[in-house]
Amino acid sequence: MNDINEPNETRRRFLIGATSFVAGAGLVGIAIPFVQSWNPSSKVRAVGASVRVGVSKIEPGQMITVAWQGKPVWVLRRTRQNLKNLDLESHREELRDPDSEVNQQPDYAKNTYRSIKKEVFVAVGICTHLGCVPNYEPDGRAEVKHALFFCPCHGSKFDLAGRVFKGVPAPTNLIIPPHHYLDNKVLEIGADGQTS
Repeated sequence: MNDINEPNETRRRFLIGATSFVAGAGLVGIAIPFVQSWNPSSKVRAVGASVRVGVSKIEPGQMITVAWQGKPVWVLRRTRQNLKNLDLESHREELRDPDSEVNQQPDYAKNTYRSIKKEVFVAVGICTHLGCVPNYEPDGRAEVKHALFFCPCHGSKFDLAGRVFKGVPAPTNLIIPPHHYLDNKVLEIGADGQTS
């Protein structure tokens, strides 16, 4: 017969085991949401995600704007005349950094057209002076007779390769984001890949 004052080893082990199990389950229950709170939200992940753009339906001379990382990104299909103007030697003399020496673009876009395919131009549509959004001027302006980007806030001008003109407040060319073509119809902005 068991005395009330005698310890019951079986009961003690059961209570210690049950308490340990409940405490462990509680710690796991608290730890999972805590650790998950360190992960970025889906909204934050979406801001940094790449963006896919169908380029096959953009007409020559037409520009569309898409959002990437909360910034406007331009996708412009240049006309034959636009490409001729970019090739003119006299035009190069008007530019502050015609060879894109200041690194504002991936290596694959460090060329006259600052693009993978010369007819499609991709750039972050933010002036490098104070962060304004320049206008696309397909007919040019009085002082520049060919198409360009013009920032109405302080008068900065960029050619259709995003290269800044001399004598304006913007210090550098427009930024070219990482991008690549998934095929002839789809462009992915925000990720480097094999260029085509």
